[in-house]
Amino acid sequence: MLIGRCGSDVEKARTIFRWITVKNLNTMQFDDTVRTDTPMGLLRGIKHGTESYHVLFKRICSYAGLHCVVIKGYSKSAGYQPGVRFEDNRFRNSWNAVYVAGAWRFVQCNWGARHLVNAKEVPKPGSKSKSDSLRYEYDDHYFLTDPKEFIYEFFPLQAEWQLLKTTITLKEFEDLPFVRSLFFRYGLYFPDDNTKAVMVTDSTGAVTIRISMPSNMQASLIFHYNLKFYDKDTDTFENISLKRFVMQSVVGNVVTFRVHAPCSGSFLLDIFANAVTPREYLTGEPMKFKSVCKFKIVCEDVQTVMVPLPDCASGEWGPMKATRLFGLVPITHQDALIFAGRELECQFRMSCPLTDFMATLHKNGSEEKRLAKYATHYVTDDLVTFKISFPEEGQYGMDIYTREVNSMGNSSGNNAEHNNEKHLLTHCCKYLINSSSNWFLIQSLKQVPHPITKATQ
Repeated sequence: MLIGRCGSDVEKARTIFRWITVKNLNTMQFDDTVRTDTPMGLLRGIKHGTESYHVLFKRICSYAGLHCVVIKGYSKSAGYQPGVRFEDNRFRNSWNAVYVAGAWRFVQCNWGARHLVNAKEVPKPGSKSKSDSLRYEYDDHYFLTDPKEFIYEFFPLQAEWQLLKTTITLKEFEDLPFVRSLFFRYGLYFPDDNTKAVMVTDSTGAVTIRISMPSNMQASLIFHYNLKFYDKDTDTFENISLKRFVMQSVVGNVVTFRVHAPCSGSFLLDIFANAVTPREYLTGEPMKFKSVCKFKIVCEDVQTVMVPLPDCASGEWGPMKATRLFGLVPITHQDALIFAGRELECQFRMSCPLTDFMATLHKNGSEEKRLAKYATHYVTDDLVTFKISFPEEGQYGMDIYTREVNSMGNSSGNNAEHNNEKHLLTHCCKYLINSSSNWFLIQSLKQVPHPITKATQ
């Protein structure tokens, strides 16, 4: 019997949830004579689109003597984007609540058994059908989900089924940030109470989104992002990637995304994350990032002309990545933004053996090859020093690359060739540098303009 060895109602519910969600319906064969009101008959109906997971879960719970109900409401499901209002039946959904351990708890089997299509698994013409390439991925987040987390994605028509001490309205549900289960699996949270699904920029076109990480995830989480126009599938502005109008940085346990809209309009910011070890980062295997949250960025007017950040490698700015993944500790510059004169020395201490360093400069309107001679480095014992001389004032981006001793580096996309050799170097970190003859005066100011401004072009 399915629940024969279960010692508690929680164990019974978990066993039923796992039995349902781990099933790969693509490979299961069903007898056409199976009764439609049996568990196997319901599974067959789910495969053919005539039944649903919440009905199956409730049916098996009744067999097991568990109290279970079906809850109807809205969900931020496939096709939903932040800022969309629930005005029709497009995003209607159903889920379960089961009574275990003296309380009602949420279960969403359909999302617990969500299927994904891996691009490299999509069959070629003439091979197996496309449906066979679907891969079911079990997601435990949707078993006995904390109501304070569940409310970010599901809104019941009956307020009492929010299971919250203080219920929220549909408008408040719409305003909650659009997050995915991975957001909670990584223990992420928003440190700012004013973080909403729709973020409105200030008069300069700027808005900031901050995400906090738990201490046990700081060393392994890597974030990326994508920015595109909200109402069209375009991620460029005047032939420049919109990614270059976002500055991502990490300070302590907070990752910050500073968006500067290049024009008025609405944009979609998608934030991705992945937990990797330094060894995994250096294996050469491409890293797969999954979405953790999305935001609609609304810019009603731009009073300051914005220019893009220098065209550096993708990802976060600042030295934190170098410390996490390479044990390279910054001595002279701990922040992502550097104000300098016409020359700069940037120094790190190695806590593990590294070799073949390289720094590259980038500046809007300048060719990278022309700037190559202005960046050099030297190594003394465990110290590596980068010396930069800027040919002219302005804003620069500096990429730093390295690799471990006896390592062939990473082939995930942030690589560079060193002195025309074939040894691949791995991107280590990057800085944004404002070079000015008046840098002493700039450093003395209590407030400095955001780096993505016309003044720093």
